[in-house]
Amino acid sequence: MSPDSSPTRASLAEYTTTARLIDTAGVLGFFGACGFHLWRLASLGPDALDFVTLAALLAGYLAADVFSGLVHWFFDTWLSATTPILGSMFVRPFREHHVDELAITRHDFVETNGSNCLGSLPLLLMALALDPASGGLAEGAVVFIVVLCLGIFATNQFHSWAHLTEPPAWIRLVQRSGLALRPEHHAVHHRAPHVGHYCITTGWMNAPLDGIGFFRGLERAITAATGVPPRLEDGAIG
Repeated sequence: MSPDSSPTRASLAEYTTTARLIDTAGVLGFFGACGFHLWRLASLGPDALDFVTLAALLAGYLAADVFSGLVHWFFDTWLSATTPILGSMFVRPFREHHVDELAITRHDFVETNGSNCLGSLPLLLMALALDPASGGLAEGAVVFIVVLCLGIFATNQFHSWAHLTEPPAWIRLVQRSGLALRPEHHAVHHRAPHVGHYCITTGWMNAPLDGIGFFRGLERAITAATGVPPRLEDGAIG
């Protein structure tokens, strides 16, 4: 099926005013909450950089990559671009991306990052109940949550960069460092049948998750429980 004949093409093209307002609120809320947590952590001073903090930092970034894969897989596989609220905010960008790989590179900052900022806000608000000044696990938990949310925020931006035809030199440098998704790594996801390499923050977790059949196992479990097969919108993937 060609992209122009996809039954979902018209709905995929829509980015509603309501979605725009919600995305804008999500971006503002994210930076406000994240900035407050970073200020709390910075006030602890350099002595706070112990093993627990460094382990939480690494774990948070790895978890962000796993989370990006779960979200990418879910909205590639289930629901519809016309599903109320979720369709416009989350399903539409992923399905549009398979119709037009370069669409994400034409989105502005708010459209690219709004949904991820919005999705991170509950975690950042819950972290307000933790006092990093008490040290130990509380400090590590705040570091983990903040790094996780920053990684989630960066996911769509890194994903967009991976599709740039001529990225600036500094973006290529970040990609070569492995801290951001590499274009050649992500290109695997865009090869038929488009059912692997879902992790799009760094892509570090794609090999282990694909290797154990993690997402295929989830699909079998959901289908067994609901009777609904994956990828019902045939024109939306591939």
